[in-house]
Formats: sequence, C-alpha cells, structure tokens
Amino acid sequence: MDERTLLLVDDEENIMSALTRLLRRDGYKIFRANGGAAGLELLREQEVDVIISDQRMPEMTGVEFLSEVKELYPDTVRMVLSGYTDLNSVTDAINHGAVYKFLTKPWDDELLRKNVAEAFEYFELKQNNECLARELQQANERLSEANKGLEDQVTEVAGKASSNLKVLQMGQEILDNLPIGVMGIDDHDMLVVANRKAQQLLGQHGPIMIGDLAEDVLPVALTSLLAQALDDGDGTCTAQIGDTTIQILRSRLGQSSDGQGTVLVLVPEGEA
Repeated sequence: MDERTLLLVDDEENIMSALTRLLRRDGYKIFRANGGAAGLELLREQEVDVIISDQRMPEMTGVEFLSEVKELYPDTVRMVLSGYTDLNSVTDAINHGAVYKFLTKPWDDELLRKNVAEAFEYFELKQNNECLARELQQANERLSEANKGLEDQVTEVAGKASSNLKVLQMGQEILDNLPIGVMGIDDHDMLVVANRKAQQLLGQHGPIMIGDLAEDVLPVALTSLLAQALDDGDGTCTAQIGDTTIQILRSRLGQSSDGQGTVLVLVPEGEA
C-alpha cells in the first residue's frame, strides 16, 4: 500500500505541533502549512490524500480553502478542525461536498485518530472504486472490440456462404439445362447429384431423390455399371433403359477432391 499523506493547515504553530505528535504514531507522512495560501502552494508540488484545516484563519477561512481545494484536487478527503461554534458556513460546505467531516477543538485524541483513519479508508475506497471502474470500462471496450471483430467475421462468413450458395445454384442450373443426363453416386451408394435430364431419362422407374440409395431408384443396368466402375475405373458403354438406348460415360471421382464416387453421363441414342 502507498504511504498515506496528510496535510495539516493551521495558523497556530502549537496546534500543528500537537496534531503532528499525535498522528505521527499512525505512520502518516505529514505536511504542514500555516494558512490557506501556503496550503495551496504545497499542493501544487505534493500529492496529498487527506487534509485537516483550521476554520478561523487570517485571509482565508478553512471552508474557503477547502472549497478551492475541491475544485483543484477533488480526490482529496477534506476535514475542518475548529473550536468555534458557528457551523453555518461549515454545514453548507459539507452539504456541497467541499468538506468530508467537521472536527472540533479541543479534540479527543483517540476519536481524532479514529476519524483520520476513517478518512484514509474512505480515500482508498474511492481510489479502488475508480480503478475498478476504469478496469471495467477497459474490459467493456475490449469486449466491444472483440464483438465488432466477431460481427465482421460473421458478416464475412455469411457473405462467403451467400456467394457459395449462388455458385451452387448456378452450377445446378447449368446442369439442369444440359441436354444430357448427369448423375453422381458416392461410394456408399448414395445419389448426390441428378440433373433434370437424368430425371427425365430415369423417371419412368419412379422418382429420383438426392439422398436415395442408387440400388433403390436406378435400373439394374446402371447399378451394375457402378460396381464395374469400382473395378475398372473410367469407361464407356451402352445400356437399354426402357425404350431408350443410352450411351453411358462413367468417371471416377476423387482425383481433385476428397469425394469418392462415380459420375455417370447419360446420352440418349441419336443425341451424342
């Protein structure tokens, strides 16, 4: 913990000496000034935590001095020590925040020490709260920056996803407008691609849906070709599907992607 600093302001030297002797035992670093002007000059050079000022001083009262201190050094804890009973100005200063506490002369030593210790605790609590508030603000700023970065990433990913979807949609449209049938079946026998022409050529055997097993929806002539593709790889053959003779080109997948399967290109006789 930093050293606790205390400023005593009083135009009576014997009062300041007595206060110094009393409070020094509590380990405070004590500064002294014989009036408000001297106190302000000292504060320009030295940071102070707590100030105890006499009220009745020539040229500047304690309340006037502490009111000015409040404007210049608002973090200080300011107390008035006075032997006079006129409390109107002191009460007004307390109400306006210039004075933290009013202490009377003559003082009780233990009560005065207790009040001064509480003033330092109050000062340190304010400092800690301000430090926590700054840390919280910094944490919120970092969180805001992180959220902004995350939002930017989400926007970027969403943009890429939208672009990829458009590419896929355009690719599917191109496939659907081809005059030949195109089908893709993975090595788990699942149908992953079937364009419109393939649907027309094979639709007589029932609807074809992406995700269907090939053996459930394709004619035997085609399923046997799939087995042959696993053994022989690429090739060309002809198959009779219903009343239509179809030239079939088969090609294995996996040369430029992680996908494993077979592509079948179906060309009706007379359209090759």
